[in-house]
Amino acid sequence: MERPLRIGAVNYLNTKPLIHDLETLAPEAELVLQLPSRLADELAAGHLDVALIPVIEYFRAGNYTLVPDISIASRGPVLSVTLFSRVPWAEIRRVALDVGSRTSAALTQILLQKRHGVTPTVIPLPLECEPETLDVEAVLLIGDRAMRACLPGFEFAFDLGQEWRDWTGLPFVYAVWAVRPGVDLGPVADALAEAKRRGCRKVGEIAHREAPRLGLDAGFCRRYLANIIHFDLGPREQAGLHHYYMLACELGLARRGVNLDFYHPTLARQGC
Repeated sequence: MERPLRIGAVNYLNTKPLIHDLETLAPEAELVLQLPSRLADELAAGHLDVALIPVIEYFRAGNYTLVPDISIASRGPVLSVTLFSRVPWAEIRRVALDVGSRTSAALTQILLQKRHGVTPTVIPLPLECEPETLDVEAVLLIGDRAMRACLPGFEFAFDLGQEWRDWTGLPFVYAVWAVRPGVDLGPVADALAEAKRRGCRKVGEIAHREAPRLGLDAGFCRRYLANIIHFDLGPREQAGLHHYYMLACELGLARRGVNLDFYHPTLARQGC
């Protein structure tokens, strides 16, 4: 018997509208929840067929296709990707990057090197580590962990969505649905689109359900999903994505020559 098609997603608040009712809409598929970095590894290893991966991993792989019209993006502040720092940008010499992050880790390095002209030493920040115990000037936190964090020992809290917007004037895309080469999503392609439609209509319900688990205010969670995070992958998002990619290439953080190729069932069946 063939194994079910496997869908990988992140168990963060900002993912919930994209997987709302997905298990009902795609009963023939299996939904796997993991950290963004681990999803990328599982997709590359062939253990997942389509996954909501960090966008930097799409450019590093170079052979995936994108599910159209869906992403996790911001058009200004994002609230869930924060660089906490004891000093201004230009004085950062050591930075710890959340091990769950790859896109935001690369964005941090882009902002430090290309915007502020500094190249600090980079160390990993394990999930179980208390950031304030580290001998670093700055720490990057992402996801629900970032939204709960206060870190009073750090004078600055730089929202990387806002930093990117102030610098480039473009939206920033954090994650996309990526499809492995040769995978035919079948009805799952429509299920992903419908899950997004339903989820975006039900952000109040999602916020009410998820807030107690996260220890966050339900009203804050609703505003975050309705007004801060955007789930489209339109022309402006694609422009931001391309600009990020070019900067990542300049720093050797992504392979050159990768295009935005979108999934089409006919091409998938032909093995293209």
